[in-house]
Amino acid sequence: MSDTILRLPPQDRAVLPRYNYLNSEQGVLSWLLTKDHKRIGILYLISLSFFFCIGGFFAGMIRLELLTPMPDLVASDTYNKLFSMHGIIMVFLFLVPSVPASLGNFLVPLMIGAKDLAFPRINLLSWYLYLLGGVIVLGAMVMGGVDTGWTFVAPLSTHYLNTNVISTAVGVFVAGFSSILTGLNFIVTIHRMRAPGMTWFRLPLFIWAHYATSIIMVLATPVLAVALTLIALERAFHIGVFDPTTGGDPLLFEHLFWFYSHPAVYIMILPGMGVISEIISTFSRKRVFGYSAVAFSSVAIAMFGFFVWEHHMFIMGVGNYSTLVFSLLTMLVAVPSAIKIFNWALTMQNGSITFETPMLYAFGFLGLFTIGGMTGVFLGSLGMDIHLTETYFLVAHFHFVMVGGMLMAFLGGLHFWWPKLTGRMYPESLGRLAAVTTFIGFNLTFLPQFVLGYLGMPRRYHMYPPEFQVLNVMSTAGATVLGVGYLMPVFYLVWSLRYGAIAGNNPWQATGLEWQTQSPPLAENFVRVPIMDHEAYDYAWLKDVEEHEAVTVEG
Repeated sequence: MSDTILRLPPQDRAVLPRYNYLNSEQGVLSWLLTKDHKRIGILYLISLSFFFCIGGFFAGMIRLELLTPMPDLVASDTYNKLFSMHGIIMVFLFLVPSVPASLGNFLVPLMIGAKDLAFPRINLLSWYLYLLGGVIVLGAMVMGGVDTGWTFVAPLSTHYLNTNVISTAVGVFVAGFSSILTGLNFIVTIHRMRAPGMTWFRLPLFIWAHYATSIIMVLATPVLAVALTLIALERAFHIGVFDPTTGGDPLLFEHLFWFYSHPAVYIMILPGMGVISEIISTFSRKRVFGYSAVAFSSVAIAMFGFFVWEHHMFIMGVGNYSTLVFSLLTMLVAVPSAIKIFNWALTMQNGSITFETPMLYAFGFLGLFTIGGMTGVFLGSLGMDIHLTETYFLVAHFHFVMVGGMLMAFLGGLHFWWPKLTGRMYPESLGRLAAVTTFIGFNLTFLPQFVLGYLGMPRRYHMYPPEFQVLNVMSTAGATVLGVGYLMPVFYLVWSLRYGAIAGNNPWQATGLEWQTQSPPLAENFVRVPIMDHEAYDYAWLKDVEEHEAVTVEG
């Protein structure tokens, strides 16, 4: 057997441990000025966790207010600010950058055999822009918040009595440029810096998902920037762009905002789908069924995502013909997502499935995302959408897809690659308990909201008829369980940094290039340039490597 089959030969492993990205003695400043993609990914992970906690606090306040039919906890204008800031922080400062900015930054170069991203300085700049945007948004919150909803809906957002709209929009605007730079960096890196032998159809599906996501980031985010800039100009100079009282057209804002925001749904979910492909393949010990179909489905989702924005506007006075066209396109965009679900199921069929923590999160993703996708069919149908779109049915659907789907994938990926990030293992029993708790808490929180929406409870109201109280109490109780499920990993993952068992280079026996270097990775990722001489997810190759290493060690 040729020695080239080993990406990191035993003689190179013998010189380890070597310098890695975690054990620098240069202090905090070395992190703040770093150009190492791994450190920048960790910086993003810490920042994302901070903003998630703030957004989660607002969600908790909303659920506490809804325990009773009357506004007992906060006043009406405060409640408007609570759900607005919750949505803005969660969408623009957590959901959109979550997987690409943290796990993507850390893993994309490792998975393709590169030393770093194509533009390391731009990568660091993207983190600073993200942090600056987040600070501006938090500053607007401290100064009184914004009450337009996370969608900045016009003409409400152009009404001059609303507070802090401009500053909040500026924060989102700045954070958006962080996404653009990250997407550009990923595209160039994937095109130009793949290891020898790493052809397009040997790429991990995680990379395909991030490539498709990067295209959306680069093409769609500038449209949001234009919409927010026009809102700021209208508020500052009273020009008529979106406000009908000054000659503007509020539908124009809806078209601009949703042309970005529906593709942004796939910025949130596509990287999570890439994570699920890696987890299911690893813990089923099989190559992903229909690899090419799953890869192209990521690109198809990115393409179709640009042609369905108007289904958010069915009740806003758009024409009957366009509603018919966009309803059809909405149904078609579900096809590539369904391809992924079926191919993951067939991957697991007859596989050697094990139920480690990442796999439990993957199962949770499959269940929650499927429910979210199927309920989206109702909202894509004109007749049902008229009844459901401004109710809690929409809230439940959105959270099943974005929070249930993406966050389960994010947590699954975090647990899956935690040994690689830190070189330590976490307590497996606590990880499994957290995954099950999160799944139960999520369903208890949001399944009652489907019923509430069907019965007619409008979203964004903090007063409701008394007959809805039981379902709201169930939802708040579920949110409490869900919060426990989210907090548990914080404690045991931090604990594992000091007390966790040494992970080894490849604790899951996975096939990706990132698992063929030390944990935590070397500063330069690999001792020598790796060579990709087999297909992705080739477990027969991995078995050959293990046998070859055993013979080499004996010799």
